[in-house]
Amino acid sequence: MDGKTNTIVLIHGLWMTPRSWDPFRGYYEGRGYRVLTPAWPQMKGEVEEVRRDPSALAGLGLLEIADHYEKFIRSLDEPPIVMGHSMGGLVVQILLDRGLGAAGVSIDGAAPKGIYRLPLSVIKAASPVLSNPFNYRRNVALTFDQFRYAFAHVMTEKDARAAYDNNAIPGPGRTIFQVAFGNLNPRAANKVNHGNSERVPLLLINGAEDHLIPPILNRINYKLYKRSTAVTDYKEFPNRSHLIVAQDGWQEVAEYALSWVEANIGGDALRKAA
Repeated sequence: MDGKTNTIVLIHGLWMTPRSWDPFRGYYEGRGYRVLTPAWPQMKGEVEEVRRDPSALAGLGLLEIADHYEKFIRSLDEPPIVMGHSMGGLVVQILLDRGLGAAGVSIDGAAPKGIYRLPLSVIKAASPVLSNPFNYRRNVALTFDQFRYAFAHVMTEKDARAAYDNNAIPGPGRTIFQVAFGNLNPRAANKVNHGNSERVPLLLINGAEDHLIPPILNRINYKLYKRSTAVTDYKEFPNRSHLIVAQDGWQEVAEYALSWVEANIGGDALRKAA
């Protein structure tokens, strides 16, 4: 692919592991891309192993996660396309703001600092963490009912249960606190420069029925990015919950994201990338 990267890095979200990217990874590999799915720092082993002992993740913060992926991306032989889901989508925005990547896609990405709207569904979905301040330094596991509300409420109970059993792990509560209270912190971990015109192209994607990251959050985020002259777009998919990367119809999302990236990167984007 002349003038374009052949590498895609997929960054998973909170309460997930790289396994959540299995559909996208297979699809993009079938399109001829080298697809890399590194885990969050301190995350060792498969879902079942992490469930047995998630202690290494306790207290992990957003900047440690972003720094981990920055080091990984800088070690590659070419600037990659960087895609992230949920908290991973916010990490993508942080990485692009740092000058990394050839293009970025944030799928149901958590909110950067500067978004003040807080729909009731967000409060409910995040309450398993935020209801107890001691969870800041703890790992928090979601029950199936909590997982279904936050991730999979448009799915059948059978499919939601399968997704929970296959993917869900305890996750570090600190990341949720950092996003929830970022607007109160001048040095917030979730801060990005919405006016950065030197970054590479960014696509924001949201599921229309998402409870954890309702589309209003990324509509506002998209408007904030209008401060920049860098390429930024927004796409909303109907009838999708937060688990948009794995529920029925994920192929449409994967294809749209890749087609958008292929249409928006080239020599200029690569020259700006680290």
